[in-house]
Amino acid sequence: MLTGLLNLSCLGLGYIVLRNWIGAALCWAATAALLVLALPADVDGVPAGLLIGYGVFLLLVAADGARRGLRATLSLGASFRRLALPLAVVLLAVPAGGSLAYGAARDEAKEQALLERLSAADAQVKSADGLAFDKAEPILAKALDAYEDLGTNKAGSRAGKLVPARLDAYYESVSAPYRNKTYCEAIAPLKHLRGLDGTFDKELLGARPAKTDEPLAHSLYECGTSALGVYTATPAAEQSLNELYDTFPKSSHTTRVEPAVRAAIKTRTDALDSGTTPCDTTNELRTLRRSLQAVSDAALDGATREAKEAVQRGDFACGTDQFKDKDYDNAAKTMTEYAKEYPDSPQAAHARSIAIAAEIADEEPAAGKSLPPATVPGGSRMIMVVSNDGPGEVELLYTGPMTGKVTLKTCTTCTKYPGPILSQGKKIKACTGPSSKYPKATLLLPAGDYHFLQKRVSTGTSTAGDTKTSKAKIEPGYSYTNCLYVTSGF
Repeated sequence: MLTGLLNLSCLGLGYIVLRNWIGAALCWAATAALLVLALPADVDGVPAGLLIGYGVFLLLVAADGARRGLRATLSLGASFRRLALPLAVVLLAVPAGGSLAYGAARDEAKEQALLERLSAADAQVKSADGLAFDKAEPILAKALDAYEDLGTNKAGSRAGKLVPARLDAYYESVSAPYRNKTYCEAIAPLKHLRGLDGTFDKELLGARPAKTDEPLAHSLYECGTSALGVYTATPAAEQSLNELYDTFPKSSHTTRVEPAVRAAIKTRTDALDSGTTPCDTTNELRTLRRSLQAVSDAALDGATREAKEAVQRGDFACGTDQFKDKDYDNAAKTMTEYAKEYPDSPQAAHARSIAIAAEIADEEPAAGKSLPPATVPGGSRMIMVVSNDGPGEVELLYTGPMTGKVTLKTCTTCTKYPGPILSQGKKIKACTGPSSKYPKATLLLPAGDYHFLQKRVSTGTSTAGDTKTSKAKIEPGYSYTNCLYVTSGF
């Protein structure tokens, strides 16, 4: 029996007493194999099958040792016999103590593995620094999964107890764009932090999501107002402002929007008065107006009307500036569009005059020396009768003290006159037939110098774009005639 107990020590001591060196060697080999497979301790521990096998082996060698001991004659002294049994019992503590020590080592290995997992999540958060948020978000999601699992399922571990501090650091890291005052970049990260309340463990998060309300409202305000009038802004002003009104209707930042919008309008309206770049300023006002029209909150209705009026004012200033800069083609387009878009404007008639003068000046630059007057001068008017001695309807544009245009119908019986080559230098005698033959228009013009541009539409004998410029001096007390005709060019 004693040798059986000694064999339970895992060291084959019973076999040593019996001098069964082969049995002892087998015990040593089995124990050594177990130690090689079990050490160092890891998270998963020793496979259960290995432990069961080793336990069965110990029971078998204990039973074998007891059997052999009953048959063997041991030459042991009385003192040894008295100590052998207590020694065997004490030696049983070796496997038990080893098991406890191994369990403690395994638990430490588990703690270290959890700490390593926590460190890996920390590294993921750090690696997302500086990335655009759409690229950083998938990386951050993996870190959050690790934090949540450690903080809930492994809450009692050393790593689990560190999760709240890590969440504080996570919020600090992800909200960095707000602290750096890059407000547009801060919106997506702050929305992410605020939205964790619906996807992450609420007990772990605590009050952290609610603390993002103020930074997010501030960022939406700053991003939205800074984008006013900026055509290329991303996100557009209306996107940020609509989100501010919808998400934080009672925020102090929401009440700041209307004054900021009015200030943006005034700044650009004042810039129109300086006349430096009125067309660029008008484009900004048009973009600003479009943004305000897309904002659903009624608080900006008044500012929207101001922006609309500012755009109208800017359109006129832009067309005027284009004319002064001798950009006659664009001036004509701008002022023609102005007259169509604002027919009830007091400046609509002047815009039409500028468009006409610009069209003439595009062909005859001398006609653009100065803007047409905003009002028609008073005083006497002189008659000018204009006749159409040519095929195709013709439009006559004129500018001087007075600007305007008339359209004369086609002369159905008229043809082109021979050009310089075919006429052999003979003087053209236009409009010499019966007066009733030629379509006519009568102009009443104040005295002064005028520039004319005739534009003829296409017919079978004339082509679209036939134009001709001329000028005349209208003096008081005289009447005038103007005959419009076409030559062949040969």
